Amino acid sequence: MSVGAVVAIYFIVWWVSLFAVLPWGVRSQAESADVTPGTDPGAPVRPGLLQKALVTTVLAVVITAGIVYLMTSGIIALEDIPLPFKPAE
Repeated sequence: MSVGAVVAIYFIVWWVSLFAVLPWGVRSQAESADVTPGTDPGAPVRPGLLQKALVTTVLAVVITAGIVYLMTSGIIALEDIPLPFKPAE
């Protein structure tokens, strides 16, 4: 597997993981009864984006390593994945 393929897989997994991690621990201003005038009550009080980016990075590394291992070890081959169409030869 080429380095470019691993980087592409990591990039996709990182973004999908980010959107899965973003809602973790978010409290809105309305929930915490601390609404700043001029802001939306649904806005988060402390979004913690740096911590979420770090968690996303670690999670994406683990998931990408698992995908690369499965693809390079021969446990799952591309031919084993059912496709809804016949690929061109």
